[in-house]
Amino acid sequence: MSMRTILLAGSILALPAVAIAQPITGLYVGAGAGANFLQNEVVRHLQLDGSGLRDHGASTRFDAGYAGIGSIGYGFGNGLRIELEGNYRANDLKRGQRGLGAASNGQEQKYGAMVNALYDVDLKPYGIDYMMPYFGVGAGYANQRYNHVEILNGNTRLHINNGVDQIAFQGIAGVAFPLPTLAPGLALTVDYRFYDTPQDAKYKVQYDNYATGTTTGGKLKVGNDLNHTVMVGVRYAFNTAPPPPPPAPVQVSAPAAAAARTYLVFFDWDRADLTARARQIVADAAQNSSRVTYTRIEVNGYTDTSGTPQYNQGLSVRRAQAVAGELVRDGVSQNAINIQGFGETHPLVPTASGVREPQNRRVEIIIR
Repeated sequence: MSMRTILLAGSILALPAVAIAQPITGLYVGAGAGANFLQNEVVRHLQLDGSGLRDHGASTRFDAGYAGIGSIGYGFGNGLRIELEGNYRANDLKRGQRGLGAASNGQEQKYGAMVNALYDVDLKPYGIDYMMPYFGVGAGYANQRYNHVEILNGNTRLHINNGVDQIAFQGIAGVAFPLPTLAPGLALTVDYRFYDTPQDAKYKVQYDNYATGTTTGGKLKVGNDLNHTVMVGVRYAFNTAPPPPPPAPVQVSAPAAAAARTYLVFFDWDRADLTARARQIVADAAQNSSRVTYTRIEVNGYTDTSGTPQYNQGLSVRRAQAVAGELVRDGVSQNAINIQGFGETHPLVPTASGVREPQNRRVEIIIR
């Protein structure tokens, strides 16, 4: 089988793998904002000094509120990501229910820090390369606060202005839409988060009775802090390679070209930067391309079999892009270059999986 036939077959197999949406490899940051919907909170009990148990079984109802997050994380290239998140949620108190008092004002606020584990679902095998769904879970800390909450009932007022520290959990489901035309690594995110502080919150209260002119203290215990958050945000992965340029247009009436010339550029393990020897080979290829008539220059990247297939695919593309960029710096027109990555497929030296074979860590420059 000829080298041309092998490269053509490899090109067909690799087309889905060089699509836009790729699992994150390395450091990334994100931010988002949206709406928070807090379910009714159940009043477990209200204990006032010297007056026993009151309003047992009542609840508080909240208006739709808002939320914001900021995160920093690390992707492992295989879909798995770990991140640290800071978050804020706020909902205005709408009213108390079932005897607690209808006239109300104030706000429930939550400040939190979470550790999240997420997984990106690669849809390229199904022909979808413009988005990437993700899902995950998180756990952490929240400071849950009733901020200047007042519940009025006739001549009485219940006033709460303090907070409690809580354990928090969340589930996450969303989708990312890459925006490579704006910046490689930039993506628009849309997700839903179910956020819960499962422990009952115990607040100190002040109870004013205007009819008797008395003020007493007490404790309010509420539960069921269940939040549904819909959020839109942006995410930026720092080491994402730019998408390859479109292939050069086919020259229908181009004159017959000379026989194809092939140059091999080798790389160190898990590296995509060019050595001094590699730059010399690329310079020779660029200089020789100016002496012949050609229709296109193919720059094809490969890896050895160490690492995951997904990671190796991205590494092969980055190697090809590094060589293509050096060709352009040496005077070759970028429009004449066609970049492809073949990952660990089509090795020069066949090996078992997980073998670091130097001759397979290469880029082939083919001048046709």
